[in-house]
Amino acid sequence: MDWSDACVLELVGVLVSMGAWLLSLTTTFMSTWLTLSTELLPTESYQLGLWETCVVQDHGAQECRPYNSLLGLPPDVKLARVLMCVALATGLLGSLLAVPGMRLVTACDPRLEDVEVKRVMKRVGGALCLATGALGLLPVSHIAHLTVVRFFDRSVPALVPRWELGNALFCGWAAGAMHLTAGVLLLASSRRPPPEHRGTPVPLAGGPRTGGQYV
Repeated sequence: MDWSDACVLELVGVLVSMGAWLLSLTTTFMSTWLTLSTELLPTESYQLGLWETCVVQDHGAQECRPYNSLLGLPPDVKLARVLMCVALATGLLGSLLAVPGMRLVTACDPRLEDVEVKRVMKRVGGALCLATGALGLLPVSHIAHLTVVRFFDRSVPALVPRWELGNALFCGWAAGAMHLTAGVLLLASSRRPPPEHRGTPVPLAGGPRTGGQYV
């Protein structure tokens, strides 16, 4: 991989990681992780998020209330909170390490201009992006799995309303995929270039090894 290809990969990787982090931040605070609508109240629908629940009227009015108690939350919501917050921290740290590790960025500290130092920073940033993608996909997929299982639970009467997948889950899947892509791009751009085949002096057979007897 030559210098120009590596620069393109690292630039795309950093941009994708930043976009993925913003999408993860949006997913964390969205109130549409789960949605519910009933036939008894067709003019209202309910939304469930990690931090609040909302009631939406058919004419566009929306009223949201935060959760009153942390200990009273369902285990899946508490787990999703923790994992999403950890994912935001690791994603931000990965981007902050990847930016000064780019070859196109000139650091103020001369020690950060070393090629090996930049390569290590990009590798750590790429690894953190991969970890962020896994951390972000875990709570989204877990809540989606529980929702699907509860939706098709035959022990619950058919008349009972059931929660359905919200837009936040799809945003979370997209953010996780983008983080994984950014990690792969950053790791690929930090690969060592192939060694150049340069001619080395070879002594002639026999005779003293003088400076003029090399080819």
